[in-house]
Amino acid sequence: MRRRDILIALAGSAAATLLSGCGRREGGEGAGAAPASAPVAASGAIVPAGPMGVAFVYAGNADDNTWVGSHELGAKAVEHKFGDRIKVTRVPNVPDGAASEQVFRNLASQGSRLIFGTSFGYMDAMLKVAAEFPHVIFEHATGYKSAPNLGTYDVRGYQGASLAGVIAAYVTKRNIIGYVASMPTPAAIRNIDAFTIAARALNPDIKVQVAWTNSWSDPDKERAAAEALIGQGADILMQNVGSASVMQAAQAHRIHAFGWDADMSKYGPQAHLGSVVIDWSQYYIKTVQQVMEGQWTNQPVWNGIRHNAVDLVSINARVVPEVAQKAEAARYDAFHDGAYDPFAGPLKDQAGTLRVPAGKTLDDAEKHNINWFVEGVEGALPAA
Repeated sequence: MRRRDILIALAGSAAATLLSGCGRREGGEGAGAAPASAPVAASGAIVPAGPMGVAFVYAGNADDNTWVGSHELGAKAVEHKFGDRIKVTRVPNVPDGAASEQVFRNLASQGSRLIFGTSFGYMDAMLKVAAEFPHVIFEHATGYKSAPNLGTYDVRGYQGASLAGVIAAYVTKRNIIGYVASMPTPAAIRNIDAFTIAARALNPDIKVQVAWTNSWSDPDKERAAAEALIGQGADILMQNVGSASVMQAAQAHRIHAFGWDADMSKYGPQAHLGSVVIDWSQYYIKTVQQVMEGQWTNQPVWNGIRHNAVDLVSINARVVPEVAQKAEAARYDAFHDGAYDPFAGPLKDQAGTLRVPAGKTLDDAEKHNINWFVEGVEGALPAA
């Protein structure tokens, strides 16, 4: 079945029709997300007396960055679940590089048993410090490098981006969609590509114009990028950044936009089409429990819609009531059942080169290392 037919089926047909011809299922969701060593149990660890130390390291503040805020909600869920059996430490505003390395080293030496690093840019620092503290468990969000005591975890944000692409295809009038992105990581590229694939499957005239801020969090740059894309004719904005600036710009210019990481409907009630939200709480609770029980392994985890780790929420039914129903059908009929993979071939890159032939799909390792834009994306990848 062609991708357009799949998405039309997603948008309105019964699940039975969808499942009859969607082809290869996405395998291994929830595990095996990135190349890693064989799972290694955290055995022989020295467990200090008293509450177990659990640390969260953030690249920004939870109050003004939705990515950090989504992890902070997970940290609060851990505190609520385990109470005085744990002691949670938070370290905000930690930049990449040497500064983060020192923070991880300090936390490990001061008794933290489990340390979560929540920025892609922490990867090499965590790998180095994990080797120095073999009895401390390290967990890195969105990374792909592992060690016996360093695991990786991620959410399939691209699934939420695909749902947003379905809505955008029906709503756009100009067929120009602006996409504000932060840093050129594989996660951001995946999200841009998945959004574009879903939108163009239903409306092949759509062009997605990308503007990079090259910053994890900078509301002024994010607003400026949004303004520039609006000036280039975009009538819908999508984003992969951490503030409400993009939504606020869309509201001011009376166009539509999608939120990211958190429900941003309050920042642009008329502009808001839906928000891709992430929920880390289940994963954090499970991981703390595993460490407590000596059952933790470094098996990589990549959860998605069917794990309630990502979703498209607050779809603006006042703007597009019938499209809201179609996106709802897509959510449950496709991603909950694993029947639809936006990275199934045939897929060409923006230069027209066939990257994924018909009958094939990118596996999780390839998705985790993707570094190319699909056909329909306009804009270059900056040096990372």
